[in-house]
Amino acid sequence: MTGPGPEGTYTHGHPGAVLRSHRWRTVANSAAYLAPRLVPGASVLDVGCGPGTITAEFATMVAPGPVVGLDAAETAVAAATADHQASNLTFRTGDVYALGLTDDSVDVVHAHQVLQHLADPVRALREMRRVCRPDGVVAVRDGDYAAMSWWPASPGLDRWQDLYRAVARANGGEPDAARRLVGWVRAAGFDRYEVRASAWCFADPADRAWWSETWAVRIADSPLADRALELGLATRPELDGCAAAWRAWALEADACFVVPHVEVLASP
Repeated sequence: MTGPGPEGTYTHGHPGAVLRSHRWRTVANSAAYLAPRLVPGASVLDVGCGPGTITAEFATMVAPGPVVGLDAAETAVAAATADHQASNLTFRTGDVYALGLTDDSVDVVHAHQVLQHLADPVRALREMRRVCRPDGVVAVRDGDYAAMSWWPASPGLDRWQDLYRAVARANGGEPDAARRLVGWVRAAGFDRYEVRASAWCFADPADRAWWSETWAVRIADSPLADRALELGLATRPELDGCAAAWRAWALEADACFVVPHVEVLASP
């Protein structure tokens, strides 16, 4: 993910609550659509790898093929390097717009919930296409904040959703990325691609508690909260109210939260 500046800003930042959320992600819950292409010996570039849980699974699945996890944030790369070691696995900082690899050099280029944070996702996809081998695949998956749904209804979560989308757009990103993914892929020059959809669902009491707490912390005490205050989009009491709404929602016996994703396998 690109760092702060005209190219876009990672809205969540990398505080502990965000890294804990990202460590929950696995191939099974976030990259199952790509799994059939992860064969032994394949080379993989994981763009925007965060703390590396998905990346480390890739390394196991394609061994002895080389796997590189790339992220713009030194904090994320340090966390990934500390958490995961394998002979075919490397983590490094880098730029999604300039991947530092030769043309046609990687079998699989993967980016999970990365494009939504970029000011120019089409340019990033073109760079991924450049480094991907002609018989390889670029795999991208993104969520859509406007399409997220929950029950019971909650004015506090309505406010959270509006705030997040406003901050993300002010940071140069597109929070409703999933619905735009096919258009971005086509604009980047791909004419061969497969499109699917999947969702995260948080309805079990333990899952609700975990999901709600990650967001309660982020909306009240993270770069997201700081940016909302800086932009004048919310007051401190409003942010605290959103955090309280998240925690109250999780206690509802019939609570359910759905996060939809679109996922694309594109061939150069």
